[in-house]
Amino acid sequence: MIINIYKPVGWTSFDVVKKIRGITKEKKVGHGGTLDPFAEGVLIIGTGKDTKKLSAISSDYKSYMATLKLGEETNTLDVEGEIVAKSNIPKLTNEFINNVLNDFLGKQKQIPPMFSAKKIGGKKLYELARKNIEIDRKPKDIEIKKINLINFIDNNITFQVTSSKGTYIRVLGSDIAKALGTVGHLTKLVRQSVGEYFVEEAIKIEEFEIKWKNISA
Repeated sequence: MIINIYKPVGWTSFDVVKKIRGITKEKKVGHGGTLDPFAEGVLIIGTGKDTKKLSAISSDYKSYMATLKLGEETNTLDVEGEIVAKSNIPKLTNEFINNVLNDFLGKQKQIPPMFSAKKIGGKKLYELARKNIEIDRKPKDIEIKKINLINFIDNNITFQVTSSKGTYIRVLGSDIAKALGTVGHLTKLVRQSVGEYFVEEAIKIEEFEIKWKNISA
């Protein structure tokens, strides 16, 4: 079974996996692409034999709606981290922001953040980051397929982006802020789609639980 779950803010992707495992009593449950705890939206869950489909699903393009707060950088590059840098914000126009966003289109390299579940040498990066240990990370190939400005209000930029597997939107947000002449971090991130799975069709965990009980009754 493949389930398009709406992951709520505050849950890890593994929290969702554990919850679905508890509801369905399936031993094999996995997800198709990690979402950070502060993020919400489409998380594809696979159970039983269908866990084999997750690799292909997670390799597809994903789209997001992100809000970037300018002027403050956090160690996690998102709203959950501690502020580590502040910077003045230059006078910005929508036209200039759009031009900067367009500079990020296409294939490029991106360095994974220290606060991530990525493993290097058998250790998760975030475990090292929590001990204030920073190690060299190899840049990864990514692609930004689409990116556009939604609005710019009170030093907050909301943008929509479609990107390849392995793209860290937190890093993209930080890089955008730097290209605008300041620093920044994400305060909101909604995954709107994974391949052909869309947020409009995503089911909340509690709704799935009720549905499952009715099917199993």
